[in-house]
Order: sequence, then C-alpha cells, then structure tokens
Amino acid sequence: FGALDNPIPKSHNRVMRLPLVFMYVPTPDLEATLHWYRDVMGHDELWREGEDTVGLATPGSDIALMLDRVPDPDMGGPGPIFIAEDVKAHLAEHPDLKPVAEPMDIPDGTLASFQDPTGNWFYILDQKGAA
Repeated sequence: FGALDNPIPKSHNRVMRLPLVFMYVPTPDLEATLHWYRDVMGHDELWREGEDTVGLATPGSDIALMLDRVPDPDMGGPGPIFIAEDVKAHLAEHPDLKPVAEPMDIPDGTLASFQDPTGNWFYILDQKGAA
C-alpha cells in the first residue's frame, strides 16, 4: 500500500501544499554535529551561512539537512522546514496557522517557527531576497 494508493479523497492536500526543503537540526555544538553528519555519516557539504549554519546533501533526496548553531534550546527544536513564496502572505491566507513568535528576517528571506498540536517543531521560510 504505497503513499500514492491512498483511497481517501485528497481534498486535504489542497490546504497548504508547501514543499519540504530542509530538515532542521539545531545544535549547541556545530563543530561536533557537523563532524558527525559530514565526516562520520558521509553527507556532502552544500553551503554555509556565516559561522553558524551549514547545509548538507542527503543522498537520493532534494531535501538537505540544515545544521544550525543555537545556543538556547528554547529557540526551537528539530523539524521540517517548508518553503512558501512569501511567509507573511501565507500567514495572512491561513489565519489558523499561528507562529510561536513573530516571523524573523533571515539572510535572503523570512522564517516563521511553529509547533504542531503535539509539540513538534516545524518551520516555514521564504527566500524572496535570494538571487
């Protein structure tokens, strides 16, 4: 029974339909976490954003791991990052979607943080400023 064999009508799929782009891995020790995922597990480094964020390829997938130095664990937990054309417009179109804090500016865009009803973290970003 595959994912595409779902006998339930797919009306639920028309609600948001945001593509998954990253799996977010926050860490207080970026160097140790990077060593683990890159050097032990063999994921290739794709990019860096300053000294605090590294993107790693995941074989067989377009979804990258995003390792991020986060000194305060209350700033968010690991979880999926979805992409929208415009985070603020997306929030306006979906008023039931409440971020845990005001969306924040990030290099080339905006990021909003959320928790699902059971406390799992997820994120929505845009990259409106990316070239």
